[in-house]
Formats: sequence, C-alpha cells, structure tokens
Amino acid sequence: MSGQWREAAGPAGTLRYYAAGATRRPPAPLLVVCPELPTLEGAHGDVGLPYEAVADRVAQESGWRVVAAMLRGVGGSAGSFSAAGWLEDAAVVVATELDEGGELRAAGFGFGGAVALALAAGDPRVRAVACFAAPARLAEWAADPHGLAQRCATAGVIEPGFPDDVEAWAAELADLEPLASATRLGDRPLLVVQGSEDNDVPPESAAALARAAPRAELRVVLGAGHWLRADPRAVATLIGWLERQG
Repeated sequence: MSGQWREAAGPAGTLRYYAAGATRRPPAPLLVVCPELPTLEGAHGDVGLPYEAVADRVAQESGWRVVAAMLRGVGGSAGSFSAAGWLEDAAVVVATELDEGGELRAAGFGFGGAVALALAAGDPRVRAVACFAAPARLAEWAADPHGLAQRCATAGVIEPGFPDDVEAWAAELADLEPLASATRLGDRPLLVVQGSEDNDVPPESAAALARAAPRAELRVVLGAGHWLRADPRAVATLIGWLERQG
C-alpha cells in the first residue's frame, strides 16, 4: 500500500477513509470514491480492503490523489447506513481533503454511484462523475422499507434498533435519485461503466443514466458482473477517464 488510513469527525462519529497518491501539482487534484453498500449476510460493513487496492492503483497511474471514503456503517466508520447520512459523510470527506482551489471529481460503485451523483448535483466543485454498476432508480429499494432494513441489518451496516422510523429512513432514498442527479450535471462529464453480465443492476439502467446526462460516456465491460472494483478493465477505464480530465 502506498496510502494511509485517516479519520475525520463526521455527523455520526468517526469517519475512516483511505488516502492514496502524492501531490502532482499544488493544489493536488482529488478523486473521492464512494463505496458499494454491502447487502450480503455476514459482511459486517467490512468493505475497506478492496478499495485500498483501487485507490493505490488509480493514484499511482493517474497522478491524482484518491480518497476511498468509508461512509457511516461500513469499513469501520461509526454510525448506521442512511441515504442522507452517506451524502453528509461524503461532503465531510471532501471538506477535509480538498485543497483550496483544487480540482475535484467523484466516483462511486453501486449505491456509491448514486451518492457521487447526488454530491455533484449539490456541489458545483465536483467537475465530473464516474459511476460503476450504479442503479438509475432507487424506487424499488424504497418500496420495501422493512425488507431493505433487514438486508442492511444482516449485512451489519445498521446497528440494532436503527432506524426508529423505517419508512422515513427509506424515503431518504428519493433525495439521491440517480436519474434526477444526472440531469443536474449540466456540462459536467459523466462516465457510466456497466458489466454486461451484471445480475444486480441491469444494462438498461446504465443506458438510462447515460441518456439523462447532457455529457455522458457509456462503457460496457464484456463478461463482467456487478463487482467492477475487482475488474482491472473497469479500473483502467477510470484511470483513462481521469487522464482525459486533466
């Protein structure tokens, strides 16, 4: 590893994130990576390690500083997952790591792509967004609040007794609707990367996201499934995209 784990004070407690890369030029350009939301039994929110490798490789080959954010409930960060909470936490990481006047890009895997898009929609400093296997719509997630809460509890990303109001917790997803966020990017570039064999997010979801953004680039990784952070072709696509950004 060439980077280091750091901590920041988040609204729900300590936020952990992995920072990789040296300054290419002052101020250093920054890429913030938002993680996938674990929903597998026994995951216990432990998603940190794979993102270290992604951050190290992207930083080394692109020259950008790369921060892999472990948002509340995952990777050792305090608190329980919520849509609004993840967006708040991503903003805290940006505020902590972004140099004054520095370039800023956001990327996300799975649900993290929705967070990256929402972050950009609300912060014009995010000059471009890259989404990997990101859903275009979150309505299906919100349609079964108790089922979603059970999956999150099983995966260990929410604490016992959380949330107090399951329906209100699930309703927060509407504020991160990816299609709505994509339409608000204006002339800022959007990269959409999708595995052709993704069984969790269908290819038409990626196409819908690409259509929603005025300046979008759609890449399909043949034979790839949902976990694109483990696919070197997807990571290479991110590196090439960053190089074209500046």
